[in-house]
Amino acid sequence: MTETNATTSAPAPVFPPGRYGRRREPRRPRRLGAAFAALLVVAATAALSVRLYQQYGDPAYEPQLLRYSEVSDSQIVVTFAVRKPADQAALCALRASARDGLVVGRAEVRVPAGVSQLTYRLATEARPTTPEVLRCRPVP
Repeated sequence: MTETNATTSAPAPVFPPGRYGRRREPRRPRRLGAAFAALLVVAATAALSVRLYQQYGDPAYEPQLLRYSEVSDSQIVVTFAVRKPADQAALCALRASARDGLVVGRAEVRVPAGVSQLTYRLATEARPTTPEVLRCRPVP
């Protein structure tokens, strides 16, 4: 039986020595590096998720701005409510901004256990136009 082109493989090309530099042997794929990179991405995503949840997240503490009054060049009176467990205190961050968006007043207000609505007089550096209750969280 004779061999045909279909049954034989083509020989590797032969290059003149020294002409094209040193030929390297084919490398095995780097699976360990890819697995390490994937593990690093998963760990970074988990760390970011935990940080953002700690900063913005406890849905059990939900603030709501009810009204504001007594706006002057040095203060604003803010009334807000907090949905929280009745037997726990909360710490809420308040902020007031001027017409140009500049923050003119900031405070952290403690809401005692058993209280869900609070009125607070926020001192400002200039005339505020927009008060906000940024977030509420459990008291550490």
